[in-house]
Amino acid sequence: MAKRELQAPALVEQLPLVAIVGPTAVGKTALAVALAQQFAVEAVSADSRQFYRGMDIGTAKPTPEECAALRHHLIDIADPDATVGLAQFLQLARAAIADIHRRGKLPLLVGGTGQYVRALLQGWQTPDVPPDPELRAELERRSQSDPAGLWAQLLALDPGVVDFIDPRNLRRVVRALEVCLKTGIPFSAQRQRLAPPYRVLQFGLTMKREALYARADARVEAMLAAGLLAEVEHLLAAGYGWDLPAMSGLGYIQFRPYFEGRVTLAEVVPRIQLDTHDFIRRQYAWFGLKDPAIIWLAPGDTAAVCERIAQNTP
Repeated sequence: MAKRELQAPALVEQLPLVAIVGPTAVGKTALAVALAQQFAVEAVSADSRQFYRGMDIGTAKPTPEECAALRHHLIDIADPDATVGLAQFLQLARAAIADIHRRGKLPLLVGGTGQYVRALLQGWQTPDVPPDPELRAELERRSQSDPAGLWAQLLALDPGVVDFIDPRNLRRVVRALEVCLKTGIPFSAQRQRLAPPYRVLQFGLTMKREALYARADARVEAMLAAGLLAEVEHLLAAGYGWDLPAMSGLGYIQFRPYFEGRVTLAEVVPRIQLDTHDFIRRQYAWFGLKDPAIIWLAPGDTAAVCERIAQNTP
């Protein structure tokens, strides 16, 4: 079947965008690659763990074969000692989507980082305040020793954050407090929401929870067989420490007690698996199964997705 080329729409407000969301290991990349056989599409990654170079196995990046079948944007865009925050993601993702549209193709937003997906689809405008390394390090130390005190300080400076920041998400608490202290303006006052210039068709992939956990567990074991331990060793040897946000991600930080001689490798695997289950639960909290904006389907429903896209794109 010939791939459909999209006509450039007259109004920027009507630019089509297909989003493929859902929990880890459910098959989002596989669906995106399958769509590339039917439509002229390119993918924009909304997986904050796949931004970093050299972190391939543990983040389940698309394989070389998948990248050959479908061009992916926003993968391998930073070294592990950099931080790709929400503001930078929005800037890069919007630029990539605009470029894809200019070339007459359909952008696919693919990923499971709920905050990043929601921010892009809902038109968030976030404070573009560069990190202050010294202040950030001090706040991160306090987040480990006195998280309640850190949250209390943020609330005192900006009561509005209670509406959109979970106090358990220490990374977001640190960032919001950093922005408040650097600018003297409440973080919540610097967040705006504009009408996004996209006509969004959003698909969510899901399956029964126990089946998904089993699938995720099998993927963790496959990652170990593919060389995940060696990947972590290489990152550490290159000087990337456990304090980096990239190294604190799922599939990496669980190795820390092993390298510190406190657990065996056999104990690391179930830890990654259990933490993956918890991660899946948190992803479902972002992508609600009752959200009317998301069309929920089983991973194998490619034909249904193709039909919807054909009906809803020019």
